[in-house]
Amino acid sequence: AIHQLLEELNLAVGRISEIVGAVKGYVYLDQSPVQRIDVRTGLEQTLIILRHRLSEGIEVRRDYGDDVPRIEAIAGELNQVWTNLIDNAIDAMEGRGTLTIRAEPDPDAEGVCVSICDSGPGIPEDFRPHLFEPFATTKPPGKGTGLGLHISHSVVARHRGRIEVDSAPGRTCFVVSLPAGGSAGR
Repeated sequence: AIHQLLEELNLAVGRISEIVGAVKGYVYLDQSPVQRIDVRTGLEQTLIILRHRLSEGIEVRRDYGDDVPRIEAIAGELNQVWTNLIDNAIDAMEGRGTLTIRAEPDPDAEGVCVSICDSGPGIPEDFRPHLFEPFATTKPPGKGTGLGLHISHSVVARHRGRIEVDSAPGRTCFVVSLPAGGSAGR
């Protein structure tokens, strides 16, 4: 019984250590604001932070290229974008579906392209033109602020990137393209 208890304690300490490491990296408490970062690290830290929201009915698929370039960015701000997009995707699937996260080189911007896709019902066509406006939401009252996509759009624009959506019933993808350098202008 003591051995089993020690084993469980060891697992719990390992898990806590992983979460603390992710939170520290997620907010980049001890680093300068603009730095060269690997977006895959931020995506993984975000998945750890949101692990409690990922039910057993949601499969997470990662498709990370080996040749994803590092970009100049404010990592904490980009992590907020990943959090908003992944959190919305989880909400859309209502506990069941596939979350696909892709990171690859973006030849157009000579930077990186991140796609966050869900297998939810899709975004109504008449709502799409208002997607990035402040307080715009498809969620029921009390469920969301309607600021997540507006903030994400602002952060991506500040990094001189672009965010686009491609949505149909059964598949919604938010695609964020970010240049390699000279970004995070104020």
